[in-house]
Amino acid sequence: MAAVTALRSSCRAAGRLVCIHRVRSCSSIRFIKSKYVCVFDKSAFKFSHQQRLFRTSAVSCGQIVQFKLSDIGEGITEVTVKEWYVKEGDSVSQFDSICEVQSDKASVTITSRYDGIIRKLHYSIDDTAFVGKPLVDIEIDASKGVASEEDVVETPPMSHEEHTHQEIKGHKTLATPAVRRLAMENNIKLSEVVGTGKDNRILKEDILNYLAKQTGAILPPSPKAEIVPPQRRAEAVPAAPKDKARKIPLPVSRPIAFAGKDKTEPVTGFQKAMVKTMSAALKIPHFGYSDEIDLTQLVQLREELKPVAEMRGVKLSFMPFFIKAASLGLLQYPILNASLDENCQNVTYKASHNIGVAMDTEQGLIVPNVKNVQVCSVFDIAVELNRLQSLGSAGQLGTSDLTGGTFTLSNIGTIGGTYAKPVILPPEVAIGAFGKIQVLPRFNSKGEVVKAQIMNVSWSADHRIIDGATMARFSNLWKSYLENPTSMLLDLK
Repeated sequence: MAAVTALRSSCRAAGRLVCIHRVRSCSSIRFIKSKYVCVFDKSAFKFSHQQRLFRTSAVSCGQIVQFKLSDIGEGITEVTVKEWYVKEGDSVSQFDSICEVQSDKASVTITSRYDGIIRKLHYSIDDTAFVGKPLVDIEIDASKGVASEEDVVETPPMSHEEHTHQEIKGHKTLATPAVRRLAMENNIKLSEVVGTGKDNRILKEDILNYLAKQTGAILPPSPKAEIVPPQRRAEAVPAAPKDKARKIPLPVSRPIAFAGKDKTEPVTGFQKAMVKTMSAALKIPHFGYSDEIDLTQLVQLREELKPVAEMRGVKLSFMPFFIKAASLGLLQYPILNASLDENCQNVTYKASHNIGVAMDTEQGLIVPNVKNVQVCSVFDIAVELNRLQSLGSAGQLGTSDLTGGTFTLSNIGTIGGTYAKPVILPPEVAIGAFGKIQVLPRFNSKGEVVKAQIMNVSWSADHRIIDGATMARFSNLWKSYLENPTSMLLDLK
């Protein structure tokens, strides 16, 4: 009995020797001794401490890591948050999408570098996020160690060419963010799709083929909304007699109430890039040159090749021919595929023909470029244009698609108009703009009036290093390739 009493006394003394490690006001009081923690519930400690109720457990606390926006490159210091894929309290794994941001050059999907729980979103949608500043706070498992400050910064965003890993049923599936979004929108599990790309990467075509097998038809992309003026109802306006003059409506005498207010918005995204680029372009002395092109033979050739291209799954427009003809002309006049340094002391002749194509999208004007046109066939250019147009419509163009251009073409004629005054995109030195194709009467070699497919072209060149004669000779050569498209076969490589 004496031994039991002594043992109880020693236990009480040992309990008084524990040191307080931390007190949490929300749920419990923790006492730590050596490598173990004694946890006392508040109620037990207050009312039942005479019963000496306590237990031991190992220390396990999460570490909050600030996930920062890394340097995207191209001198970009800020981006606009367009969409969040997570919310506070969500669990994320490595390579999971966190948000989509848009710079003045491209839209990028930011992916997670850690496994953990989202504790805080530092920005709302349409807020401006800055490079080097935190995007989100992630609580990671402390038992796995805490990353250094350099490791905390998120990895650089991936372009369309880079793969994104997604853990599905024990194995990793390769797919780009655009493909994953397409699969999500159509409720498709990537684990059920067979990838045909490199390393079994799932391509957009794989998703579309999977849809075709499930539904029997490929879902077309959502058409761009167009404003259609309302039609007049015949019964609303009675027909005026032919022999009487049309009545002039009387003006409304009462004032029209207008309750609208002015709205001020910040300049962001691609519009901000346009402000910056066009401001720099004003420093360039522009030289303009215009001409008209008879595309009658090219129109016939395209009609013959369109079914062949469609059998290969590619839409063939006139633009691939325009681009290839321009590249053949640049081989003869390389000064048009050059750049001038800021001090106007050196001219750099570019080896690659990275020809940009102006596109009108919902995000604004963007100019992606087709790389190395000098080694591409007309069909290769058409394939690349199809890809750029698809990504541009979805707002998924990468930085590599939008940078590195050496020469630019703008097909403003798809919207309307004949002549234009295109503005050079620095550091390029020349740009061309095409009007709409019109059926007009023209004289042939015999003096006969014939129907011709006429398109107008307008060129602008940097007059500091390009004279008018050079621009005119280049335009004439480009014109000859398009008016006699078979002549391009002699110079194709």
